[in-house]
Amino acid sequence: MRSVALLAFAPLLLGAAPAPSDQPDQARLKMLVEKLVSFGTRHTLSSATDKKRGIGAARRWAGEELARIGKACGGCLTVEMPERRFEGPRAPGGVNIVNVMGIQRGAGAPGDVVIIAGHIDSRASDVMDAVSDAPGANDDGSGSALVLEAARLLSQKPHRATIVYALLSGEEQGLMGGRLLVETAKARGWRVLALLNNDIVGNSVDANGMAEPGRVRIFSEGIRFSEGEGDQRSRRANGGEDDGPSRALAKAVIPIARKNRAGLEPFLIRRPDRFGRGGDHLPALEAGLPAIRFTSAIENYDAQHQNLRAEGGRPYGDTVDRMDFAYLAKVVRLNLDVARSIAGAPPPPEPVVLTGAVSSDTVIRWAAVPGASGYRVRWRRADSSLWQNRFDVSDPAATETVLRQVVVDDHFFGVSTLGLEGAESLVAFGGLGPR
Repeated sequence: MRSVALLAFAPLLLGAAPAPSDQPDQARLKMLVEKLVSFGTRHTLSSATDKKRGIGAARRWAGEELARIGKACGGCLTVEMPERRFEGPRAPGGVNIVNVMGIQRGAGAPGDVVIIAGHIDSRASDVMDAVSDAPGANDDGSGSALVLEAARLLSQKPHRATIVYALLSGEEQGLMGGRLLVETAKARGWRVLALLNNDIVGNSVDANGMAEPGRVRIFSEGIRFSEGEGDQRSRRANGGEDDGPSRALAKAVIPIARKNRAGLEPFLIRRPDRFGRGGDHLPALEAGLPAIRFTSAIENYDAQHQNLRAEGGRPYGDTVDRMDFAYLAKVVRLNLDVARSIAGAPPPPEPVVLTGAVSSDTVIRWAAVPGASGYRVRWRRADSSLWQNRFDVSDPAATETVLRQVVVDDHFFGVSTLGLEGAESLVAFGGLGPR
């Protein structure tokens, strides 16, 4: 694997940049998607060298757009394009996969990393058809536009952790860009705090006219795919099947959405992805990283993986007119809020150890985390999936607290790390210590 730094800044392609604002710009999101659609096809096996059509032109434009954002923030964001050759059933002759990444280096702990991702490639009905138009407006022009808009907004302020804005190639040909992203993270020694994968996040109406503009689906795993048999036995013994890192990340979205009023109610779905389908967060889960997928609450299947056509008066194809940019802006806002919280806090304390068997009280112990401003102890009844109660410990040197009259048998417990301005890490689930 090698990485190519993009050094030159591109001319502004989408008009003058708006004044600094914390709100996603719907008009800009639409222009970004329209620009992606203008490349005709972004199929992974399409031309990498044509200046106007194909995956290569789209990637170069995306890198230039990230470079422009980096210039606007005084160089806070650098652009890199890691690449590697992949082969597979959908790329039998091999293909050079290039990811486009904007990297905003953390001001406090640059080795801690939050990743906001979407895939830039598209496809037509035949996954091997690299010639036909494949506009890919919602799948996944929406996620790609979200990544670029998130970079524009989050780069206006520094963050404790590094934020990586990743546009991934090769998703439709076998999650190749997701695998390259995991390889990149491992090679650079990143401690990934969260991966937010955004794939199909820009529509709110299905092919039959049913609308759902007020929810967003979040897919996550419970027990880690990467856990060995011993770790899985320990998690089951502690009752933590619903509290692995990916599920902890999904659960963290819910209070953030409600507190910041992003306009979307998270719909937490307890499986890694849609039934029988996959996305670029799956390689991260295979590597044991906390990763989730955001997807619209309702999908228009006539606009997915379809050649542009009409049959019996029914249109098919993933075009811009089928999108809802007010909805997409709300998903962008939710990504911003989640990324800020996790990037602003140190990683969660590990391990969190419980004692209290044959007792009316529960003792919770954790390892102190450098840079923490405090800790948040959370607990819930054992028949609930979401945290119900909390107690904040303001002493950053503290490593223990006692919950009186809270019986360990009947509750689950966890501890998160607090940062500045309300930032909070994921919750580390509590269990038995070494025996």
